[in-house]
Amino acid sequence: MTATPASPLTVLVVDDDFWVADVHRARVDAQDGFRALPPVGTVAAARRALAEQPVDLVLLDLYLPDGSGLDLLRELDVDAFVLSAASDPSTVRTALRRGALAYLIKPFAAELLDQRLRAYRRFEHVLDDHGPEQGGGAAGRGAGERGGVDQEAVERAQRILHSGDARASSRSRSATEQAVLEAVVASAAELSAAEVADQVGVSRATAQRYLASLAADGHLAMQLRYGSAGRPEHRYLRA
Repeated sequence: MTATPASPLTVLVVDDDFWVADVHRARVDAQDGFRALPPVGTVAAARRALAEQPVDLVLLDLYLPDGSGLDLLRELDVDAFVLSAASDPSTVRTALRRGALAYLIKPFAAELLDQRLRAYRRFEHVLDDHGPEQGGGAAGRGAGERGGVDQEAVERAQRILHSGDARASSRSRSATEQAVLEAVVASAAELSAAEVADQVGVSRATAQRYLASLAADGHLAMQLRYGSAGRPEHRYLRA
């Protein structure tokens, strides 16, 4: 079986204001690695959409015509960002306690949503590289777990989600690590450690070490390619 690029992360916008919902849908679709479903405006419609297809992330308003988004949030077995005008501490605490990964108070700058989506994508890459054998996205998650994540991966994923992983993004890269990253980013197809080593002019072990670090930090995505025999080959591509 040959590895395929990671599936886009599927997002459902739940907001009864048609104009606002469409703005959020457009912001999602403008981000690399995301695909927005048609927005829905009620709790009932959200339940139907979630029952009909896999969804990775819900962008959820709390004021809906047929119920509370907080009640829907309690039911969700999927990641969610709350996007709401509700700013009282009790509502914010309840939303976070019920599992919201982010809480954006309307009106907010569009760039803030973009930043949260990019952080979420990197969060997913970090966990997927240590968990499911298949690519990211709802189709791959949960299909073929290959062991648990380690504590370092959990800590890194949480930093990315909540602070953009400032430690990882601010650290300086060596010239070799930068060359490894640029080789993969410039390639139209995923590359193995041996192929990167040939391009950069380093040993395979050195290339593998840098590739693993870049994938762990979410800068690259890792896929597995299965041959007729032996262990699967790690292949790397742009995140």
